[in-house]
Amino acid sequence: MPFRLEARGRHSPLWTWLSPVLAIALTLIVSTVLFAAMGQPAGAALYTFVVAPVSSVNGVAELGVKAAPLVLIGVGLAIGFRANVWNIGAEGQLILGAIFGGGIGLWAGDDTGFWILPAMILGGALGGALWAAIPALLKTRFNASEILTSLMLTYVAQLLLIYLVVGPWKDPEGYGFPQTRLFGEGATMPILISGTRVHLGVLAAVIAVGVCWLIHAKTLLGFQLRVLGQAPRAAAYAGFSGEGLTWFALLLGGALAGLAGVFEVAGPIGQLTPSISPGYGFTAIIVAFLGRLNPVGVLLGGIVLALSYLGGEQAQIALGLPKAITGIYQGVLLFFLLGADLLVHYRISFVQRAPAAGAA
Repeated sequence: MPFRLEARGRHSPLWTWLSPVLAIALTLIVSTVLFAAMGQPAGAALYTFVVAPVSSVNGVAELGVKAAPLVLIGVGLAIGFRANVWNIGAEGQLILGAIFGGGIGLWAGDDTGFWILPAMILGGALGGALWAAIPALLKTRFNASEILTSLMLTYVAQLLLIYLVVGPWKDPEGYGFPQTRLFGEGATMPILISGTRVHLGVLAAVIAVGVCWLIHAKTLLGFQLRVLGQAPRAAAYAGFSGEGLTWFALLLGGALAGLAGVFEVAGPIGQLTPSISPGYGFTAIIVAFLGRLNPVGVLLGGIVLALSYLGGEQAQIALGLPKAITGIYQGVLLFFLLGADLLVHYRISFVQRAPAAGAA
């Protein structure tokens, strides 16, 4: 009996918010099966992956450190996605933010002036925004897909970073390793909680959630972005500037991704290396949808995905599982999230085939 998908006349607001919870629950169930298939006690392995990483104060602090870049990038992407502006290149914008901000830190050397960190933060935001301006220009001027242009620019950014750390910015005392020298004290993010790695970027992520929520829910600009995403023709009829809103969405997403980059290199990493991100820019796409494209929801989604990074590291250490377990968990979560969203908006209708001619 074949089936087809039929659009629901009105989808349930309750299930719109419950579907991420269902997706997480199904992901945990599948994870126990995967752990068992890899020869691990399912319950103990799930505890190691989900509970053990946050079973101490320091573990909770590390969760905040991991969540900060995901939340910063995710809230910017969520604003754009609501307007149907699909910035998929946040990873490249993160790298450019790290290069711009990190370059200022390297130039400052051992100087401890109060101006260094603000300059690095501004430089990081500017770098990410400039990289996002390229797909914005191509989109508004030539109608090029921002999905493809922003994504392809990620690889250009990665190659630029590699060139710098193995070339002109390479640490001459680094024993040949592809890295810059460590940032000076004046170019390092201050620690907010003594004895942990919670730095200024964690606070910045929380502030970004608040600011983006205000834009999303309380301003005319946020209303225009939502209308552009839901009814582009109505937005044009109302006189909203589609090009202007596209520029704003991409530049905001790029700037926040750039901030995430500079906070990472001037915080936990302390220098520029070829690998300054484990894929935060791509994982933040899952974060945005897990948070229902709402800034507050993105904060919760960032915490959930940050736990997957900590859990993956814990599983490698305690259970000897491969690093890929983190990516598998995130992929399964995305699969169930998309499936749940599909069923929120569509219902499955079974179609009775007509009997063949001449059949009894």
